[in-house]
Amino acid sequence: MSATGLSLIGAVGGDRRIHAVNPVAKLAASLVLGVLLLITIDWVSAAVALVLESVLFLWAGLPLRTFFRRTAPIWIAAPVAGVSTLLYGIASGQTYFQFGVIHITDGSIGLAVATVLRILAIGLPAVVLFATVDPTDLADGLAQVWHLPSRFVLGALAGIRLAGLFLDDWRQLELARRARGIGDRGRIRRFANQAFALLVISIRRGSKLATAMEARGFGGSTVRTWARPSTFGAREWLLVAIGAAIGGLALTAALVTGSFTPVIG
Repeated sequence: MSATGLSLIGAVGGDRRIHAVNPVAKLAASLVLGVLLLITIDWVSAAVALVLESVLFLWAGLPLRTFFRRTAPIWIAAPVAGVSTLLYGIASGQTYFQFGVIHITDGSIGLAVATVLRILAIGLPAVVLFATVDPTDLADGLAQVWHLPSRFVLGALAGIRLAGLFLDDWRQLELARRARGIGDRGRIRRFANQAFALLVISIRRGSKLATAMEARGFGGSTVRTWARPSTFGAREWLLVAIGAAIGGLALTAALVTGSFTPVIG
């Protein structure tokens, strides 16, 4: 590897590592990798991509405990999808078990393995990249780098910021109902009532926020200025290139081994 490449990796590395990369680059890298891996459904390309990504996960700088906590839904969803595909997938080749609509064959086994690996190969890097994204930095990047409408970007940012208050509101509603003696029985009814109350609170808060933002000129048609510049430099291009390279190597491995199975074809 050249000295320039090492310096770029060092720039992304350090104490912040992947945190220092522009969120727009993380989004672009995830999209490029995901699109390339969705071209085929074979297990070879997914396995190659997953192995290459596993090496880069160490480079991301996430603690091991944080990594598994953030990616827990992916580790749960992948086996569930694999079992469903194994039991109800396309039947082909030798049949090992059959009962009604359930059939386990060579084709369903291969498809199940490919499904599990592909979910992991697409989901894990996406979660790792977005676990290090600050919503404000992402909004800055979308508006300044991708030049999306500022009104849309700021509205989405405000919505994301408010989403974090839902859990606190839910806890406050639960404590208030228990203090009044109406939250101890009927879990289903209690959940429905609290959900409706949370919806009402959210609509009121959203309306107040929209009015406040409109009063402060967030809905104006003039060109906005931004307090923090969002740059897209060498390390961002490197991250996008890494995503494209992983997807390209995975597809090449599938073509070389003859396991390439296009999704549409």
